[in-house]
Amino acid sequence: MADRPFTFICGDDDYLVGEQGRAWFARETSELSDSLSKEVVNGRAANVAEVEDAINRFTSAVQTLSLFGERKVVWLKDVNFLADSPTGRAQGTLDLLENLREMLAALDPGSVGVLITAQPVDKRRSFYKWCQKTADFTALAAGKDRARVCVDLIRKECEDAGVGMTSEAMELLVGKVNGHTRLIVEETRKLATFAGPETEAINARLVADLVPNFGDADFFEAADAFYSLKLGWTLEALRRHFFTNSESRPLLGSLQSRNRLIIQLRVLLDAGAIRLGGRGISKADLEAAARTYARHFSANDEKSPLNVFTQNPWYLGRLAETARKVPLKKLIGFQIAFAEAFEAIIQRPNEQEEVCRELAIQCLS
Repeated sequence: MADRPFTFICGDDDYLVGEQGRAWFARETSELSDSLSKEVVNGRAANVAEVEDAINRFTSAVQTLSLFGERKVVWLKDVNFLADSPTGRAQGTLDLLENLREMLAALDPGSVGVLITAQPVDKRRSFYKWCQKTADFTALAAGKDRARVCVDLIRKECEDAGVGMTSEAMELLVGKVNGHTRLIVEETRKLATFAGPETEAINARLVADLVPNFGDADFFEAADAFYSLKLGWTLEALRRHFFTNSESRPLLGSLQSRNRLIIQLRVLLDAGAIRLGGRGISKADLEAAARTYARHFSANDEKSPLNVFTQNPWYLGRLAETARKVPLKKLIGFQIAFAEAFEAIIQRPNEQEEVCRELAIQCLS
């Protein structure tokens, strides 16, 4: 909004906030010829003294005229002192923010364009609430839609590189990087460069071969392979898993967690409470089912494989593809087989790969 004195962008993902800020700054400075007419000030601070230094440098940049009298654009980037942290709560920081508020309120957007990007932010603070009312304000929230956000980023990077990627490969990639947006972009670029524009589409095999598991990802290639119901892929994925991992418990835990959700989805599908369409499960269907059946689950809203209604609809749509193909009796059989496999690895701790291969053959043959 042109009548707002400055622009404020915040959110729960530093990469998404930074990218939107970068796009704003590029757009606002595209017609400026003087490099002195555009400035970026680092807003990261570890203590009150550094907060004061960042705000002073920002204020100086805003108040300094450009060399040729052009409109000036200043970006206060990566602000972290609006968070619920010792530095953010310090009285010295709060006093400095009051001074910053007075300066921002007096800005003339016609002569100087100002952007502030911040992550994380404490939404209870008066400065945050004032920015909501005063600034051209944007709050980016991935939250439960993080998987969808990641898929959108993959598609954009693939489009820019002139390559395609299968849905199966996208799902595997999101799981391998544990939903980390910055890694999603970097790994997609790596895959696109390796594949080249001649490749029809990047497939799950290429993702499995080139992308390592990052962090405590609850997706494993072997789990994806198992629930594709393809024995050959599952056995190959198990071989790759045990080439770099000696422990099977996290994998079995992932299989068991997914299976619990798939059982719940199968029951809801059989009851006609939800439908699986071309775009997966609709949010409206899931909310309607929750109103009817949520009382049978824990009242806790935290994400849990014990409660299907705490999950992202896009992720549930993936699992529902399996739920639609596998009878409820067989899904319960899977759960029993997983428990038996846990017992087997206790008895045969040096044969964990063999136990998992036997599990796959038993369930998928």
